[in-house]
Amino acid sequence: MGLRLVVRTLSELCLTIGTLIVLFVVYVLYWTGVRADSAMEKEIGRLQDSWAAGPAATGPPTGTATATVPGEPPGSAPGAPTDDGPAPRAEHNAPAPAPGATARAPGAPDGTGTRPAPPAPRGGHRPGAPFAVMYVPRFGAGWAKPVLQGTGTDVLKRGLGHYERTAGPGETGNFAVAGHRRTHGDPFKDLPDLRPGDPVVINDGTTWFTYRVDTRPYRTLPTDTAVIDPVPAGSGYSGPGRYLTLTTCDPEWGHSHRLIVWARLEATRPTADGRPAALLG
Repeated sequence: MGLRLVVRTLSELCLTIGTLIVLFVVYVLYWTGVRADSAMEKEIGRLQDSWAAGPAATGPPTGTATATVPGEPPGSAPGAPTDDGPAPRAEHNAPAPAPGATARAPGAPDGTGTRPAPPAPRGGHRPGAPFAVMYVPRFGAGWAKPVLQGTGTDVLKRGLGHYERTAGPGETGNFAVAGHRRTHGDPFKDLPDLRPGDPVVINDGTTWFTYRVDTRPYRTLPTDTAVIDPVPAGSGYSGPGRYLTLTTCDPEWGHSHRLIVWARLEATRPTADGRPAALLG
């Protein structure tokens, strides 16, 4: 009788533990995605409401050219990636480490065609606040995610995170952004699919910034914070420019490494003039 009771108790315990594990997996794989998608939609809605109510949306910052840049050399070559990026120093569990550099490169090297002129400096954004929307056609026609200030755990549950102390959209330097690859909406799940020439478009309410990917995804360690430097190490860029770095974790269900993708600014366009060509085809 005693043995049967022990066996029955252990069986019930195993069933309970198994049920809890299944529920946890459902939560991680499904429910965090549902909540994150809802949160991201709300952040984009808040942004659009603030843009519609504000004085903005009249065009790019003073000194920003709107011409496309045909054949512009990537500062001398292509270029890289965040728990989703290099391990941040001051922010807990951020997808990539934020470099401590604060300087902005004076200007990109001359190339063929008309280069975008340096935009006016942007003001700081409140930590955790959304300030732009990113579009990546390679990820699907409807793919649009909010970009929030910071790369803390709570921030990355609501969208993509902008590494503090890196440049803003269109600025000289490196606009570095982190995103989860799995869970919390899987925003950068398809980052490995990006290829040279793919557009990445940012809208900050006044200006469309079109970047072009220069490299295939680059794999590195979380401690490699130089990938988000003003001139990112490993990117192939040899001088100052207006760069974009996307970072996420690797492997897909792990975080031992980071995947990095680098792009350079190709063109700008006032929001009032409508969507750029990269989002129309």
